[in-house]
Amino acid sequence: MLVFKIIRNMVLNKCPRCGLGQLFTFNNPYRIKGALKMEAACSHCNEIYEKEPGNFYGAMYVSYALTTGWFMVNYALYAWVFTISAAFFLSYIAISIILLSPLTFRWSRSLWISFFIKRTPPLS
Repeated sequence: MLVFKIIRNMVLNKCPRCGLGQLFTFNNPYRIKGALKMEAACSHCNEIYEKEPGNFYGAMYVSYALTTGWFMVNYALYAWVFTISAAFFLSYIAISIILLSPLTFRWSRSLWISFFIKRTPPLS
């Protein structure tokens, strides 16, 4: 059950501690200005998101894992299910990774911060 709450908070960009506050200032990951701007702390439980400078360097590894997983699933479908050309497949993968990069950025930061913040019930 806890895993589903962590995944829910990751996908919805919610605070990993209370699940109510927003991680990012704007909900739209494809907004041109401010799409990558994070809140300093949760608006509900006051959890500070960035504990120290460089706290989110590990999120790069999570982003790499998410992108690699996306590639592996699509490659398995390409190899065993669909009969498309290699050029089309490579174009599809390149375009999809570029288009999904704002989501991957947010999810990787959200998942990374979930490793270090203990979940508590929401405050009333």
